[in-house]
Amino acid sequence: MSTRIFARAALVGAGALALLGPLTAGTAAASAAGQEGVARVKAAPYAVVPYENVNVRYGPGTSYGKITTSPAGQPLGAYCWTRGERITDNGYSNDVWVKLLEGYVSAVYLKGNEYGGLPSSARC
Repeated sequence: MSTRIFARAALVGAGALALLGPLTAGTAAASAAGQEGVARVKAAPYAVVPYENVNVRYGPGTSYGKITTSPAGQPLGAYCWTRGERITDNGYSNDVWVKLLEGYVSAVYLKGNEYGGLPSSARC
C-alpha cells in the first residue's frame, strides 16, 4: 500500500513541476532582461541617474539626433564627460555632456554635481 501512495505522490509532484515549468521559464527570461540592464551599468566605470526622463543623443548637443529616451531614476552606465552645447533647464545651465554606452546626455538632467555625478578628472 505504501508503494501506491509513493507512486501517486510522485505523479502529483511531476504534474506540479510541469505546471511551474512555464512560470519559471518566464521568470528566468524577465530576470535575464533586468540583469542585462544592470550588467550594462556595471560594464561602464561610472553610473549616472537622470532625475527626469532624458533624451540620449548621438553627440553633445541638441543638433545631434535622438537615439532614445531614458526614464527618470534608471541608472545609466557612463564613461566620461565632455563640453558641448550649453543647456539651460529647471534653473540650471551648463555645457557638460556625459558619454554613455548609448550616446550623450546633458549633465543638466543628471543627479549629482556639474559633471552629472562624475569626477572632474573623468573628462573625455
